[in-house]
Amino acid sequence: QVQLVESGGGLVQAGGSLRLSCAASGRIFSINGMGWYRQAPGKQRELVAAITSGGSTNYADSVKGRFTISRDNAKNTVYLQMNSLKPEDTAVYYCNAELWVVSTGWDDYWGQGTQVTVSS
Repeated sequence: QVQLVESGGGLVQAGGSLRLSCAASGRIFSINGMGWYRQAPGKQRELVAAITSGGSTNYADSVKGRFTISRDNAKNTVYLQMNSLKPEDTAVYYCNAELWVVSTGWDDYWGQGTQVTVSS
């Protein structure tokens, strides 16, 4: 069975930092794109940052310059370094990945989410 598990969320004051991680486990042959999404109460889920297998990155305008996405392919893990956090960053953050599962093929997977709360 394949799963994505996020960690690193929590409560932080405005201006602080958090580092989220998401580890994929299971019989994974390869990982293509990975990314982070977030969803605030009453709002649609939105893309925060994405990274390709080759390391190319994309960021939402609202986080550009403050957040950095990275990956460690040897560990099947993607990270989101979040600096200069603002109250509007408060949301549940979800990891997403395109995985090639052994004997199955490509599919899209989601983590269960981790809460990030930024106080003013």
